[in-house]
Amino acid sequence: MIALDQLNCVADITRYQSTINGHRIAQIFEGRETTYSDLDRRANQVANGLINAACEPGTRIGYLGKNSDYYFEVMAGTAKANVVIAGVNWRLAAPEIAYILNNACIDILFVGAEFYDVIEQLMPDIGGIRQFIAIDGQHNAWPDYTAWRDAQATSDPMIPIALDDDALQLYTSGTTGNPKGVQLTNGNYLDVLDQAANGGWGDWDEGEASIVAMPIFHVAGVNVGLVGLAQGLTNVILKDVDPVVILDLLEKYRVKYAFFVPAVILFMNSIPGVRDRDFSNLDFLLYGASPISEEVLLTAKDIFKCDFCQVYGLTETCGAGTILPPEDHDPALGKLRSCGKPAPTAEVRILGEDGQTMPANEVGEITYRSKSLMKGYWKNDEATAKSIQNGWFLTGDAGYLDEDGYLYIHDRIKDMIVSGGENVYPAEVENALFDHPAIGDVAVIGVPDEKWGEAVKAVVVLKPGMSATQEEIIAHSRTKIAGYKIPKSIDFTDVLPRNPTGKLLKRELRKPYWEGKERQIN
Repeated sequence: MIALDQLNCVADITRYQSTINGHRIAQIFEGRETTYSDLDRRANQVANGLINAACEPGTRIGYLGKNSDYYFEVMAGTAKANVVIAGVNWRLAAPEIAYILNNACIDILFVGAEFYDVIEQLMPDIGGIRQFIAIDGQHNAWPDYTAWRDAQATSDPMIPIALDDDALQLYTSGTTGNPKGVQLTNGNYLDVLDQAANGGWGDWDEGEASIVAMPIFHVAGVNVGLVGLAQGLTNVILKDVDPVVILDLLEKYRVKYAFFVPAVILFMNSIPGVRDRDFSNLDFLLYGASPISEEVLLTAKDIFKCDFCQVYGLTETCGAGTILPPEDHDPALGKLRSCGKPAPTAEVRILGEDGQTMPANEVGEITYRSKSLMKGYWKNDEATAKSIQNGWFLTGDAGYLDEDGYLYIHDRIKDMIVSGGENVYPAEVENALFDHPAIGDVAVIGVPDEKWGEAVKAVVVLKPGMSATQEEIIAHSRTKIAGYKIPKSIDFTDVLPRNPTGKLLKRELRKPYWEGKERQIN
């Protein structure tokens, strides 16, 4: 159970657990075990190292690396130094990584071994970074993380921290233009812990094992790790999302709690022999980040034979929002297509085009209010003002509340595609494709995909007298954008549907692919 009355900031999580559960294993990563006492001590060392490097409160520290127990050491240390950790999506293309590092004003960057080469190539473009630390060591110019850490004092710096001080900065792509930095505060995370403890999705038993498989550059990966530490669990951390390895670790460590995006659940469902595995200790499986089909959900319930719970939220809401608890997963109740009800500390309402609150079962924009709502977008007051109005966050998702107060997502106002839990914004992909010399016009849409929920499709109009194949266009896009944003398929057409003012009618493009679907997301 989370002792909320003992926590005044994120830094208090390891402080508290080290006093009551110091001997327990806090983290396991590739056989490496760390107790809560060791984790708190290492957090002190990281904090002192940052303070000695002249990092003042509010300084942005970057982390570019795959999942590791060291990430949570660094995060706990940044919390104690009252500096802000910014996780960088390592799946992005090099120019996108450079943009984030520069936009966030990263002062010190922790880099995983897989990305040493990327950062070395970007050196001319990221001159504002003062120091690089090699998380996995073995770099000829940067200090090894463990050596740097262990050279620091072990005393707790006890820096004063306010609820409104930023703790974490994550980046979420905009509908147009560059990614935006989401400022998440200590107060935001205390509210998430409150929602976990009192909302039916995170009141867990200390000493049990939880699996942290989602990437730590996503709010879901961070949240599962932090909630596990706040509960006194043992976090079993995976470097990469590998469904076969996940199944092995669920058995090996008798994991009791887990979070997966629906695409991972689908993959696990289909692994040969999955029904012969021993998941008898698995008690609670949390899912979210993208919609799940009833077929996938019911198959998983039959395989894993545990409670299932859905959480709907966004990076801007600290991953929190609505909860569909285990008791609502009875198909007879007819609520499996919903995202549940607002969390205890949250409010959700549906707004029409003129700003009025919509009645039950009427579609409008989903808006959200809670203490978990971000402070704002980093250095982007205009975007913050557009997204947060009178304390309510405009999600850009269209949906409705039924007569029982359950939320249903109907469509996306901003045309965003969710593929395997990753947000893909068509405008960004379209801009990359327009650079191809043979493309005269292009529209990017999401189409149903059994594995990923949605797949990225480009509909292309070639310039007169020009030619290009699907393979050529996809290869071109690989040089411009991250792999998960690249179109899985290309359709060619003579003209794109537009209204008299020239606005592209994407709904007309999407219509044939979504024929017969209950809702316009999958």
